[in-house]
Amino acid sequence: MSTSEKSGYHHGDLRAALLSTAMEMLEAGEPFSLRAVARRAGVSPTAPYRHFKDRDALESALAVEGFRELLADLGGGRGLPASLPDLAEFAVAYVAFALRRPALFRVMFGKPCDDADDERVKAADALHDLLADALDHVFPDADASALASAGWGLAHGLACLYLDGKLQAASGEEVADRVRSAFLAITSVGS
Repeated sequence: MSTSEKSGYHHGDLRAALLSTAMEMLEAGEPFSLRAVARRAGVSPTAPYRHFKDRDALESALAVEGFRELLADLGGGRGLPASLPDLAEFAVAYVAFALRRPALFRVMFGKPCDDADDERVKAADALHDLLADALDHVFPDADASALASAGWGLAHGLACLYLDGKLQAASGEEVADRVRSAFLAITSVGS
C-alpha cells in the first residue's frame, strides 16, 4: 500500500473529504476530475471510485449539497411566508445564494436531474415543494405548483442575468432591492 493510500484513510469520512475537496476546486474555478480530486485530497487515484462512479456522479453529489444549502438559506429559521413581501425575500435569498456560490449554482442547474440519481431528484423536488408550500400559504386559492414554477423562474432568471453580467449592481442591497421590486411588480399585476 502506498503512502498516499495510507494517508487517505486518516480522513475518517472519505466521501465528505472528497466532496469538500471538489467543492474547493469548483469554487476556485479549477477544472477537476476524480483523479485531480483524489490527488488534492491526498488519497489514491482509485479511492473516489468507492463513492462516485464518475465525474458526473461527483457533480451530482455537489449539486445535492448545493440544494440543501439553498433550502437552508430559504428557510433561514423562519416559518412559511405570510405575505407578498415575505415571498419576495425568498427570491432575494435565492439570488443571493446564486451570487455567493456561482459555480455551485451552475452545477446545480447546469444539467437536467438524472432520474437515476435519487438524491439529486429528491433535493430538487424539496426546493420546488418548499416554494409551492410558501406560495400556497400566501395564495391558498391559487394553483401553488404553477405559482411555484413562475416564482422560481423569476428568481432563477434574475440570478442568471446577474451571473451573466446582463444586470449590474453596485452592492448586495441594490441586488436585493431590484429582486424585491421585480417580484412584487409581477405578483401584483392584476390584483
